[in-house]
Amino acid sequence: MTTTAEPLLPPTRASLYDRWLGRLAADPVLARRWGWLAPLLVTALAGILRLWNLGHPHELVFDETYYVKDAWSQWNLGYPATWPEGADERFEAGETDIFDTAGSFVVHPPLGKWLIGLGMWVFGADSSFGWRVSVAVFGTATVLVLYCVAKALSGSIAFASIASGLLAIDGLAIVMSRVAILDIFVAFFTLVTFWFVLLDRRSHIARLEAGILARTVDDTPPNWGPLLWNRPWIVAAGLAAGATTAVKWSGLYVIVAVGLYLVVTDALTRRRAGVVMWPLDGLRQGLAAAVLAVPAALAVYLASWTGWLVTSAGYGRGTAATLGDSLASLWKYHEAMYGFHVGLTSAHSYASPAWQWPLLVRPTSMFYHSDELGEAGCAAANGCVQNIYSMPNPLIWYAAVAACIYLAWRFVVARDWRHAFVLTGIAATYVPWLLYPERTIFQFYTVAILPFMLLALAFALRDIASGAPGSSATRRMSGQRVVLVFLAFAVVLSAFWYPVLTATPVPYDFWRLHNWLQSWV
Repeated sequence: MTTTAEPLLPPTRASLYDRWLGRLAADPVLARRWGWLAPLLVTALAGILRLWNLGHPHELVFDETYYVKDAWSQWNLGYPATWPEGADERFEAGETDIFDTAGSFVVHPPLGKWLIGLGMWVFGADSSFGWRVSVAVFGTATVLVLYCVAKALSGSIAFASIASGLLAIDGLAIVMSRVAILDIFVAFFTLVTFWFVLLDRRSHIARLEAGILARTVDDTPPNWGPLLWNRPWIVAAGLAAGATTAVKWSGLYVIVAVGLYLVVTDALTRRRAGVVMWPLDGLRQGLAAAVLAVPAALAVYLASWTGWLVTSAGYGRGTAATLGDSLASLWKYHEAMYGFHVGLTSAHSYASPAWQWPLLVRPTSMFYHSDELGEAGCAAANGCVQNIYSMPNPLIWYAAVAACIYLAWRFVVARDWRHAFVLTGIAATYVPWLLYPERTIFQFYTVAILPFMLLALAFALRDIASGAPGSSATRRMSGQRVVLVFLAFAVVLSAFWYPVLTATPVPYDFWRLHNWLQSWV
């Protein structure tokens, strides 16, 4: 009997990505070069998409009618003032000093308007570029911060580049970085808060474990672990969370979420190290963290009200003679602000309750203008359209929603602290809005959730690209091709939507191609 030997299959060649990783591991100089080049390229792309033709249209778009004028009167007077009837048209025409001196009731804290006012002071209040440049800068900076967060979570340049690159090209992030309203500031300061918490973790966990080990005698774990106070990044996180709250009160949810995260992670670390009283010990360390962070947050918040406090004509300011009287007046103002927010139920055609947000039912159209054939250079038979539409890239959005569900499942299975960190960010920026189903709220609020959703998506894409532990090179290559195809489609779809995001004149028929759902556009 004779046997025929099976032909030997040629060895599978490693994928281009795996070979690139190998080169980075073998060449520290190349790794350092890419460590700088990748975030610079992603941030530059984000800046181009946000700053290009930023001054168009030279009109107060959507809620810019409130924030731009409030920002400019606040910059000049120290507090937002009232404006006469028909002020929008006169302001757009260059009459920027027609505000009164009487204070205006404004329902959000001052920091975001200070930042908008800064851009107007630098570039001129009569410049629509000046109205919006601050939000464009902060929107671009949010992409860079997301890169830093993703790099700290994963240690991977590719992971960080994908997460931040998707934010750079996403339509919602682009629009909210090109319209002078407050939400991009909320997204930026929220992400910075979580970044600082992440930086604290790098040293705190190791110091905590070392302190517990030092208290262990004859393999007997201590009843209590060390109480650590030297945590400068927690102070920095408090400052950033205070800045979030000084833009919008939704920053309070960020403070609560970060506090709970710190208590739970401390308690679990002490439990793993054998501390007997680990629940109370974690709470004790959490209270210490609150002592570090909360006063810092409060200081930033109060500092944002300096203009209102040092002047006498702001809304509700009164004639308080002492600091105590001034703070009492500020408290009454805050009661009025709270009453407005909890009672905000007025109908709006683009309102979208939070339960609809994952489904992307009703994005917000912030500007729409149509031209007939021959008007303003329009050459389309059915006319031309200019639209600013706060539409996320649909492929990225729905994939990110699915990735959030996947990440929650992965956390239950693997108990990875990185997954818990991302899920905490998602919960802090989304779950509170579910508590107010009757309030008039909008889909574009999700710009604060989006960076954490993209971190979840980056984790899911990494798992697709790498496969299960021990996967073959062929399996990894197939997964990487799937990821590359996804990213390519995401880029194409972002390019398809970009004109509709930026008020670029397009034929009406091209604009109609974006009406994928009846509730869109």
